[in-house]
Amino acid sequence: MKKNKKIKYIFYAVIIVLILLIKGAVYSDIPVEKLKEKYANEFSKFMEIDGMQVHYRDEGTGTPIVLIHGTASSLHTWDDWTKGLKKNYRVIRMDLPAFGLTGPNLNGDYSIQNYTRFLDQFLSKIKVDTFYLAGNSLGGNIAWEYTAEHPEKVKKLILLDSGGLPTNKSQPWIFRMARTPILNSLFLYITPKAIIKENMKQVYADDSKITDALITRYHEMALRTGNRQAFIDRAKMDFDFDDKANLEKLKSIKTETLLLWGENDVWIPVDNGKRMDSLLPNSKLVILENSGHVPMEENPAESLAVLKEFLEIR
Repeated sequence: MKKNKKIKYIFYAVIIVLILLIKGAVYSDIPVEKLKEKYANEFSKFMEIDGMQVHYRDEGTGTPIVLIHGTASSLHTWDDWTKGLKKNYRVIRMDLPAFGLTGPNLNGDYSIQNYTRFLDQFLSKIKVDTFYLAGNSLGGNIAWEYTAEHPEKVKKLILLDSGGLPTNKSQPWIFRMARTPILNSLFLYITPKAIIKENMKQVYADDSKITDALITRYHEMALRTGNRQAFIDRAKMDFDFDDKANLEKLKSIKTETLLLWGENDVWIPVDNGKRMDSLLPNSKLVILENSGHVPMEENPAESLAVLKEFLEIR
């Protein structure tokens, strides 16, 4: 029965794809140099790591705070937080391998372990030894794994709708598509803005905040040369958590931790935040009623106020 259901799913998906083809929904890759003209600015820098030109921004002065975005996002998701923090802090953010202007990792390894190693290389190159560390979704998973391995470097940890534990939800449809044969191959050529918009509706709690400019940014970043294949490669590695090992690693983190969770997160539900809070020995969970999966982007003022209180900014 499961096999027949999968075949039926693929059949209908192919029909949808054919319709999109007829409507001209085929999109070519966008060269990174063209995207730089629009999405890099005076604060943008590029650093070579493992053959990649990693896009990052380093703004403000004071104690460093490092911000790590989630899957299919970019450093731009932290724009509002950066404006509110750089008066008091040195704000450092980067486009992770597979996403944004950085693009694919040449070794094709998008495991959490490789991302953690990448973060350590990045911070070593910019000579940052101790800092506050914040991460959303995939970035949260990277952040707490890094903290478990380097507790002496992280002054405080901030996790927003963090990955790293199994959920009681099925995979988001965008990940199911990326893991499905035939469909994931078609995704390399057919990536209409409608797909991005539908994805954003799952990520945001309030659809009225999803602007055309926001959709365009996510869409164009997805079309960066190599990013669609990288997304597929990354999706194949998602959701394969070793629960026992993760539980022990989480329990080992003594760093003071703020857990910020959108109550309406349908990707990583608030129950995961509560579970993470019960496992971490020195954590505080704050649930934001009007937010979804990306509270720093959807409700920057509200989420930033909670962060500033945690960091004791007056």
